[in-house]
Amino acid sequence: MTESGVTAPGERDPQDSRLEHLPKPELHVHLDGSLRPATLLELGLSRGIPLPSHDVDELRSAVVADDARSLTDYLRAFDLTVSVMQDAEALERIAFELAEDQATEHIRYFEVRFCPTLNTQRGLAPEQVLEAVSKGLRRGQTAFGVRSSIIVCALRHLPSSASHELAELAVGFREHGVCGFDLAGPEAGHPVRDHAGAFALAHRSGLPITIHAGEAAGPESIREAMDVGHAVRIGHGTRLWEDPELMARARDGGVALEICLTSNVQTGAVSAYEAHPLRRYFDFGVDVTLCTDNRLVSGVTLTDEYRRARELLSFSWDELVQLARNGFSHAFASAEARAAFLGALDVYA
Repeated sequence: MTESGVTAPGERDPQDSRLEHLPKPELHVHLDGSLRPATLLELGLSRGIPLPSHDVDELRSAVVADDARSLTDYLRAFDLTVSVMQDAEALERIAFELAEDQATEHIRYFEVRFCPTLNTQRGLAPEQVLEAVSKGLRRGQTAFGVRSSIIVCALRHLPSSASHELAELAVGFREHGVCGFDLAGPEAGHPVRDHAGAFALAHRSGLPITIHAGEAAGPESIREAMDVGHAVRIGHGTRLWEDPELMARARDGGVALEICLTSNVQTGAVSAYEAHPLRRYFDFGVDVTLCTDNRLVSGVTLTDEYRRARELLSFSWDELVQLARNGFSHAFASAEARAAFLGALDVYA
């Protein structure tokens, strides 16, 4: 074990193999934060994008947000990753490779999110962006057997008109790979109510909603996500514990939290893994599930996050299985698909 309590490289916990093979869901992973470093390097070089290094290991170190001090710091890495995601070939490839990476971890289903507007800098229309990513995901399902869907993200700092257009786009692609609608980006000073019209449209259309909240702002941001944004899932929700009444409401209302341990440490949402409220939420009965947020920018795999829950927050095997079960139960997938995913967990209980 390392001083942080996590299994050191070369060591093998007896439960590691079982954990790696556990069928897992991933409900909160950003496409533009989850590129392979080698792919980032290759795309950057072939498309003439300035890179901080032409060495893949140095490039990975430059992008991973270990030295971030805030959410704003953390988000700076996306300026680089998004710069290489401006054509259909690159988008399809990145989506396909993400499906392969997820399948390697025995992730049976994932929902990948991004803002298509950010990928239109070199002439693509938002519809073309979604078509390219959807094509890559479909290829990934055929090749690796991992199912997936897309969550369209609006951005807090953009005008409400932009959010409304993205909501219309998401609703229009609901039968073509889109399963939900989200609001991401700088949280403090950019409330959900500024984008209320977009969420009303998505809600009226029956499109499920998840919203980043309680990461860089307090529980009032989570309350607004639920009340104004019609959110049935919350991305992060790190500060929900500060409002016990709201925490009970989330529990009783079946609002799930998409927990990203490493990302929350990197952005300063929590001071350390051991201080994360995941354990508190789970014990209180809130439906929580583990996610990576960004495989590249946070430098993690989903299995890493399950190990940290085990080693730093004292989650038992049965509790880890429940985290996976929670994720499948709250997936923006059909009832039949959710039942099938849950059935695959039965042999691990």
